[in-house]
Amino acid sequence: MALSDFDARLLDFAQRAPRALGAREEAIRAELGISPVRYYQRLNLLIDAPEAMAAHPALVRRLALLRERHGKL
Repeated sequence: MALSDFDARLLDFAQRAPRALGAREEAIRAELGISPVRYYQRLNLLIDAPEAMAAHPALVRRLALLRERHGKL
């Protein structure tokens, strides 16, 4: 099963998201049209999705490691 267009956009955004939290939250709202809470909920689901791993293996591994180390993203 392939990633939805939205999930692909979300992963592309995660790859290039601003590092500063305030700037990242603004960009989430502006570029994706969702709240930061919804963004992180969806991103956490995608970390476990084989389709996400196939599309962005390095990103998904990095995010999974961050989640494992910190208990959240």
